[in-house]
Amino acid sequence: MPVNLSIKNVPDRIADRLRKRASRHHRSLQGELLAILEESVAEEKLFTAEEFLVEVRKSGLKTPAEAVRMVREDRDDRSRR
Repeated sequence: MPVNLSIKNVPDRIADRLRKRASRHHRSLQGELLAILEESVAEEKLFTAEEFLVEVRKSGLKTPAEAVRMVREDRDDRSRR
């Protein structure tokens, strides 16, 4: 069953920008707001643990296991000097 949502006290500058955006897309303000909501929810992606790990590795962030390995390597390098 559809739900009615309401946003109160929207600043004029934001409301004006939304009206202009709706006009560019040949929609009513209501239609534009619904399209924005649908788009934001559609972009939401749920990852499996494996997919998340792949994304973390691609980003360059270090996982705890990698951090431990890096600390050990650094410590070993220092002890050899």
